[in-house]
Parts: sequence; C-alpha cells; structure tokens
Amino acid sequence: MSHGRTIAGLLLVWTLGAPASPAPAQIAPPPPAGLLHRLLASPDGLSLRLEHRSRFEHLQNDFRASSAGKDETAAVLRTLLAAELHIQRLSVGVEIEDSRVDADDQTPLNTTGVDALEVLQAYLGWRQAGAFRAGDQLALTAGRMTIDLGSRRLVARNEFRNTINAFTGLDLQWTSPGRHAIRGFAAMPVVRLPTDPARLDDNEIELDQENDRTALWAIFYASPALYADTRLEAYVVGIMEGDRPDAPSWNRRLATPGLRLLRPPATGRLDFQLEAMLQAGKSRATTAAKDTRDLDHLAFSIHASTGYRFDAPWTPRLALQYDVASGDSSPNDGDDNRFDPLFGARRFEFGPTSLYGALARSNLNSPGLRVEVAPRSDLDAFVAYRPAWLEADRDAWTTAGLRDPAGNSGSFLGHQIEGRVRWHIRPSQIALDLGWAYLAKGEFAKDAPGAVDASPLYFYTQLTVTL
Repeated sequence: MSHGRTIAGLLLVWTLGAPASPAPAQIAPPPPAGLLHRLLASPDGLSLRLEHRSRFEHLQNDFRASSAGKDETAAVLRTLLAAELHIQRLSVGVEIEDSRVDADDQTPLNTTGVDALEVLQAYLGWRQAGAFRAGDQLALTAGRMTIDLGSRRLVARNEFRNTINAFTGLDLQWTSPGRHAIRGFAAMPVVRLPTDPARLDDNEIELDQENDRTALWAIFYASPALYADTRLEAYVVGIMEGDRPDAPSWNRRLATPGLRLLRPPATGRLDFQLEAMLQAGKSRATTAAKDTRDLDHLAFSIHASTGYRFDAPWTPRLALQYDVASGDSSPNDGDDNRFDPLFGARRFEFGPTSLYGALARSNLNSPGLRVEVAPRSDLDAFVAYRPAWLEADRDAWTTAGLRDPAGNSGSFLGHQIEGRVRWHIRPSQIALDLGWAYLAKGEFAKDAPGAVDASPLYFYTQLTVTL
C-alpha cells in the first residue's frame, strides 16, 4: 500500500472542543439542502449532501499493550453521501459511507477506522403533525439508521471516529404540543466488515451485516425548558447480546436507566449538567467462546459539570467537569462492576479517539478543567486538562489493555492535556482543524505489566468539505 500518496495533500486543522449539551430529544427536521443540492438543481423534496473529511494523524509512544512505545502515522479519510426524498409525509433516505485509512506498517487497523464503501443508512420515514392532537409531532423511522440519544454517552452517531455506528430496526418519536418528547427504538447493531487485519490494511470492500443475535433498545423522555431553562431527561437503554462467528461478545444482558439534568451554555449565565447512570444485568468476563460463565453485572457512571460563558471579547467559557465510571474491584468474585459505555461517544469529553483515545467511560475517575474561546464568528478553540485514575486498581485500563490483577501498580493514569482550534473558512462548507493531546503518564500507566515509561503525544490536522 502506498502510504505517502494520501498524506501529502492534507491541510492542517485544530478542531474546537466538546459540543454544548444537546437540545432535548425533539423530532429533527429534514436535513438541510446542501450546496450539492443547489448545484445539481435537484427537485423540491429531494435533499442531497456530500461531505469529505481528510485527517492526518501521528501518535508518538503508543500506550496500548499491543503496541506499547511505537510511533504510528495515518491518513484517515471519510466520505459521506446522503440523499433524502420527501413525498408528503413519507421520506426515503440513503447514506453511503466510505471510510479508509492509509497507514504506516506500525499502525494497527480495526473497524473503528476502516469501512470502505458501505450503506450506512437506508430507511423509510413517516412524519405527521397533529397525529393525536393539535400541535403534536409523530415520526417513525424503519430500516438502517444512525442514532444520537440524549447526551450521546450511551448511543451516538460518531463524529470524530472515522467509522459510524449503524443500527437496523424501528425508531418512534413523539413530541407533545408542550414540547415533551418521548422516544423508543429497538434495533440490531450493524457489524462492520471485514475484520481481518490484512483486508483492513488494503481497505477491502465487504458489505456490513446486521447482528441478528443482538438487540439494542431504549425508552427516552425529554422535558421542555423548565425553570430557568433547566431541562430533564430520563431513559432506560437495554442490550441483549449473543455470539456470532464474526462478532464475539460479552453476552451482555444489561439495562441502563439514567437521569440527566441540564442547563445549556449561554452568554452571561451559569450552565450545568448532571447525569447519573446505573447498569444492571448479566455479562461475561471475556468474549471467548469457551467462556460460558455468567457474571452478575452491577455498575454506575456519573457526569457532573458546570461552566460560565463571559460576556466579554472572545466570549470565553470556563468549565469544571467530573466523570466517574465504576470498575471491577474484585476480579474473581463472580461479579462484574465495570461500567459498559455501550455505543456511546467519548471525544467530546475525553479527548481525541482514532489513533489516540486514552480515556473512556469505563473504570475511570477523572476531574477536568476546560477553557473555550471564540475570537471571531468563524474561529473557535479550547484547551482542557484532566488528571485520571482507575476507579478500581485491580481492573483494566480498558483503552490500553493493561491490568494488574494484584493491584500493585497503583491507580494513577496520568495528566492529560489537549487542545483544538477550528477555522470555518467558509461557514457550513469548509472547516480547517488542528488538535493535539498529551498524556503525562502516572504510576499505573508506567508500572503495570506490559507498560512502558514513555508518555504518548498525539496530533492531527483535518480538512472537512461539505457540499
């Protein structure tokens, strides 16, 4: 594979950070018509959108057990082409994803980076106003789709990651005249293929398949703005999972109820967010076919943050954050207490993923400090700092695959510092990003079995064009 041909032409980028807290789960309007739609003079009722993203990445001193201390470089490319046709209340949508990676020989590849020429979405939708009473909205979607749920911490359409989670099933949303929103979905996760490293290295095309032995479901409620623009969300997300030859599993049978209280950021006022999740059911210790022992699963995760956006030049926002996700403190007691983030996103809180991705919402205890600025309407940036510990020192640092079952390596992972800047060269059409992250390793990250002393440094440059 030629590793230089796609790297040479990429431009530098530094992306702004975590998105503000998402709005309550109301039925989304049809996607806006992009420049491609106008250039092709597409008929009314047909929306077309094309997005291409090129990212150059470099990781010095990989922290993972499988490639500890290695330097890795990759050109990460993703193209999305979406079309949606509206005929009165009916909509038909298709989205094609082409995700490829051109990497050096030291860079391991997996399906979070590569999914060449795939049908990401193919669905039928039905939207109706006044379905049950005047002023309400009802939407039903059936087929293959992507899903953003609430805070996106459990189910999300991936943004930074090169490939995107897809699900096949039914999604029903209803919004009352008073803007109370109720949502329920049941779907099968889509297994990205191929999984063989050699075929991934060649960006081979193989159609993805629904995992017919796994079901993901959710019931979700979001309130309208309450007192002082405070909003409430309540939900239960469940998964029932079985093994497939191409998708070995932990045989999870889990329910995750949660509550989120939030006040979105706005200039000149305090914002906050508090989300608590409890997870219970059954799971297994490994994905090995010979592992047939069910463990009692009981875990939790909490996110708390508060921030203030000043009415001043550059509209700076200062935010304090805290995240904890339980780990399994007793590996041999027949219980599994490690929180499972399911299909959630993590870039917006824990730093860049892709070649990096040092922190995740599992066996983690981490406060944080974040500063965001927007010097101009087309330019924004942030820096963030997080010290991080394992919540249970005998459990794994999950993203690194490192574990000390005896608990003799401490629990401190280190100090993570990251930053991003984004320049909207042409708003909604061309964006240029530059980002970096550094983990000054702590005791566990240096002393756990299989670890190395060197601290990882990651940077990326990215250009996104949307038509």
